[in-house]
Amino acid sequence: MTFWGHLEELRGHLIRSALAVVAFAILAFIAKNFLFTRVILAPKEPYFITNRAFCWLSQQLSAPALCINAEPLKLINIDLAGQFTTHVVVSLIVGIIVSIPYIVYEFWRFIRPGLTPAERANSGGAVVIISGLFLTGVLFSYFLIVPLSVNFLGSYQVSGLVENQVALRSFISTVTTITFATGILFELPVFVFFLSRVGILTPATMRKNRRLAFVLIIALAALITPPDVFSQILVGLPLFALYEVSIRISQNVAAREAAKA
Repeated sequence: MTFWGHLEELRGHLIRSALAVVAFAILAFIAKNFLFTRVILAPKEPYFITNRAFCWLSQQLSAPALCINAEPLKLINIDLAGQFTTHVVVSLIVGIIVSIPYIVYEFWRFIRPGLTPAERANSGGAVVIISGLFLTGVLFSYFLIVPLSVNFLGSYQVSGLVENQVALRSFISTVTTITFATGILFELPVFVFFLSRVGILTPATMRKNRRLAFVLIIALAALITPPDVFSQILVGLPLFALYEVSIRISQNVAAREAAKA
């Protein structure tokens, strides 16, 4: 296939991916009440499962600081078209997130003809793994990081003279940014796999920098959670586990490359 033929083929995959995003975005737009009341805005409410779990745990441990979002965060809208534009943007974001498995599948179909039979066999589950890691990161963020961040940022005050009045757009921006960033962060094993394949990353390097990675993970956990050790551990442990899994992946890749040589 010529260069222009490849571009034409890629265009077809991009169009199908875009159509999937639009289709799911339309469904999300129609389901406005469920999308906002039960999904997007739920982490700030006391009835949200994570908030109830933390408040129950705070009672068991006699640690009131663990109870999060006991009072719902009040949101305001100061833009005439703010609620409508937020509705459209959130629907599009939801369409992208839900379409991720199909988008990954379309790109896999595009690159598959260029792979050798052995590469196709070894990467047969790539679509499931990439999509699964991203969606796992999204759910991890939604059920843990987002409620903790909303509780901390929404209640933080530099002075009692300053009252927090959070704009709807600011809340949505924070939630979507944290969610997407965590979803991408959970793709660490995939990035490590490809970097190890091209020789940029080695298991020895990752082991050598384990302590540095641990410090960075703790710093990241401290940045996106309330200032208590328990919350930081809850967020930091899965991230450190991903790093350890990535070391094993890099080790397996190095072993395969050595066997081929």
